[in-house]
Amino acid sequence: MTERKDSPLPTAGLGRRSFINTAALVGLTAGVAACNEKPSAATPAAPAPAAPAASHAAAGASVHLKPGELDTYYGLWSGGHTGDMRVLGLPSGREITRIPCFVPDALVGWGITNESKAVMGTKADGHLEYTVADTHHTHASYKDGNYDGRYAWINDKINSRIARIRLDYFVCDKITKLPNVQGFHGIFPDKADPVDPAINYTTRVFCGGEFAIPLPNTGTEDSTKYRSMFSCVDAETMEVRWQVLIDGNCDLVATSYDGKLAATNQYNVEMGAKYEDMMSAERDACLFFNVGRIEAAVKAGKFKTVGTSKVPVVDGTHEANKDPKTALTAYVSVPKNPHGVNASPDGKYFICAGKLSPTGTVIELAKVLDYFEGKLEKLDSAIVAEVELGLGPLHTAFDGRGNAYTTLFLDSQVVKWNVEAAIKFHAGDKTAKYVVDRLDVQYQPGHLNASQSETKAADGKILAVGCKFSKDRFLPVGPLHPENEQLIDISGEKMVLLADHPVRGEPHDFIIFKRDLVRPKQVYTLDEFPLAVKDPKESGVFRSGKKVTVKMTSQAPAFSLREFKLKKGDEVTLILTNLDKIEDLTHGFAIPNYNVNFIVNPLETKSVSFVADKPGVFWCYCTHFCHALHLEMRTRMIVEA
Repeated sequence: MTERKDSPLPTAGLGRRSFINTAALVGLTAGVAACNEKPSAATPAAPAPAAPAASHAAAGASVHLKPGELDTYYGLWSGGHTGDMRVLGLPSGREITRIPCFVPDALVGWGITNESKAVMGTKADGHLEYTVADTHHTHASYKDGNYDGRYAWINDKINSRIARIRLDYFVCDKITKLPNVQGFHGIFPDKADPVDPAINYTTRVFCGGEFAIPLPNTGTEDSTKYRSMFSCVDAETMEVRWQVLIDGNCDLVATSYDGKLAATNQYNVEMGAKYEDMMSAERDACLFFNVGRIEAAVKAGKFKTVGTSKVPVVDGTHEANKDPKTALTAYVSVPKNPHGVNASPDGKYFICAGKLSPTGTVIELAKVLDYFEGKLEKLDSAIVAEVELGLGPLHTAFDGRGNAYTTLFLDSQVVKWNVEAAIKFHAGDKTAKYVVDRLDVQYQPGHLNASQSETKAADGKILAVGCKFSKDRFLPVGPLHPENEQLIDISGEKMVLLADHPVRGEPHDFIIFKRDLVRPKQVYTLDEFPLAVKDPKESGVFRSGKKVTVKMTSQAPAFSLREFKLKKGDEVTLILTNLDKIEDLTHGFAIPNYNVNFIVNPLETKSVSFVADKPGVFWCYCTHFCHALHLEMRTRMIVEA
């Protein structure tokens, strides 16, 4: 087991904790060793003993809800390579639904219906442009420093896309592909306007480009010509507002509560094309963006464009931003290869985790603003604490009581530490006990988040942590192990492990918020759909040469057309409206041998297009159980040769 300490790590005799600062390659070796079967100092040799039942009761949290009892929180999770967003109830950890975004989904017909194809994007021939994705980070819109229940966003790292989720229906309604960017990773919405205090809600979403590429992208091996971009997307239109050309790359993203600052941590200021080159500099950076100045520069026409893109690009490089009073960007140095930057609920600090350095860096935002006003001589003076936390710090969450919780990947721990005590320790008060608690997790934790963590309403009740390795925690299912999402009670001084939840790999980030912040609609409004068939009498087959439109309604237990005839070669668009108004009365529609399967929720309309190229009789049937006569709910599609 790793050693537990309730006091700051000593400055002498650090052994394995301090060597990472100066030996990044050795640190990587330690990371590999931590994944081996043989127990090591960085990996617990056995699972941590379960907390006694009394501890659970005292903590005041239970994951076991009574039948019919609802969860207190929603959780929005990235789905990883399934390209969707998972919706969980907490504290139970029950998965309620999945929201398809970037990848086709056979249940709801995402990527099959015309409406979903229009959101996902298609090639000239009508086929989907992409059918794979890699979702990492998810965040939601704000008002007055708290979530407002309007939107959530999620990224696709592979194809540099950002998807928006409407939280009234829990559906994806828009997807935007970022130009000039590859490896879109970090994402975070703003929380207010940088200039107008009346705009106290999200209007922008910031996106970090991780992989440097030639601009415009040509096939060259000369990596000195590779560059990264930081992008701003309009929260309503989902159009890209502007981009910033930067030195170094982008990892994760954070925003200030006043809307004035956005930031990304950088693990490759060298712009190295190989990992050895990414470790040549002494320190990396947390790159700050002065949002108001960037907007003003774009408005004044002080930008360029790249290639065929019309998106304004401003210069955020070191060379162009030497004068703090006019600078658009500012680079705060942090220890090598950081991973993660997070905003504290009090609005005062951004915290960067060290990854290959055992440290957490606390940056005071007021001092960053002072720098932009020319009131701070050295930008690094904005660093008010750089304290040792443990091996492999990655991400940080908050409880609203002044405490931060950081995952330690190599130590397989979550460390709880007090931010103000860390600042005192850094300032010279070596009696300040900033480490409050440590908890072993199983194993190698990555992302974590707490209830309402990055809002002004952080409540410090529960914390979830995603562990990248599960090993002995679940029944074996072959070589591919699930990941382990663990739930922790943080309502008391000591953290209490509550539950393990296996999940198919590889999810990443998530947020947790109170259920009363959203008001989901459970029945659609018929008028939302221009193609809606509002009355069964409107049903029928409408022909214009080879182009045929089939209009149909569903009401349990029947479709309005009991059969419809087509001719071989017809180009068909089938429109289906569910006229049932009852909550939870969803219908499905499948056509055998035609690759058609989708659902329509109450008062929803969807359409599909296909060529009737196979003659015969095809029984179209309802795929979603709806009625005692569900099996009888069918219609015949007759295709004449």
